[in-house]
Amino acid sequence: MSIVENRKAFHDYTIEERFEAGLALEGWEVKAIRAGRAQLKEGYVIIRGAELYLIGAHITALPEASTHIKPDPIRNRKLLLRAEEISKLIGKVERAGYTLVPLDLHYTRGRIKLALGLAKGKRQFDKRATEKEREWQREKQRLLKHS
Repeated sequence: MSIVENRKAFHDYTIEERFEAGLALEGWEVKAIRAGRAQLKEGYVIIRGAELYLIGAHITALPEASTHIKPDPIRNRKLLLRAEEISKLIGKVERAGYTLVPLDLHYTRGRIKLALGLAKGKRQFDKRATEKEREWQREKQRLLKHS
């Protein structure tokens, strides 16, 4: 079940491969995500050392958040993947010119997971071609429905 999607990622990038990663979250972040107060639009994934981090994702703290904690809505969050998956991703990003893009937050057996996409950036004409194709599919459905 998806909590938050990053629709902009599918518009700006061609997704080649998908991965599922766990997130190192604090308690207030889990509560806020369960309440639907997360946003991935400006989020991206970077590689630091041999670790992956989610940067720029915004999780707004609930007003009932505890008083002794200062919640930081856009802190860097470590992604949890197996070592061989991380090394494979690092290789592709460094050699083949791919980008790691957060696609969505979802639940897997009660745990919050992040779907990552190994992506290549689209050029402007690619975006236009995708949009034209989508419009044509809609028009085709309309024509079939009326006939």
